[in-house]
Amino acid sequence: MIQIRPVSDLRNKYPEIEKAVAGGDPVFLTKNGYGSMVVLSLEAYSRLTDSVEAALDEADKAALESEKRYTHEEVFSKLRRRING
Repeated sequence: MIQIRPVSDLRNKYPEIEKAVAGGDPVFLTKNGYGSMVVLSLEAYSRLTDSVEAALDEADKAALESEKRYTHEEVFSKLRRRING
């Protein structure tokens, strides 16, 4: 279940926020009625970022093994073609 709470709860009701994110679900915090931030457990954050870190490590390794470099125009035009089919 999505939890949306005021950012003041982070200060005033920290144990409740901590308990909520321990279950693996994010807590969305608002300030003045607008989205301000998302709180995640370390485990949930790691699940989100581990694949990105692995891909960046792979890209670094490939860059070290090759002299080929691309301009930003080449990179973004290739991405656009992939996205747009």
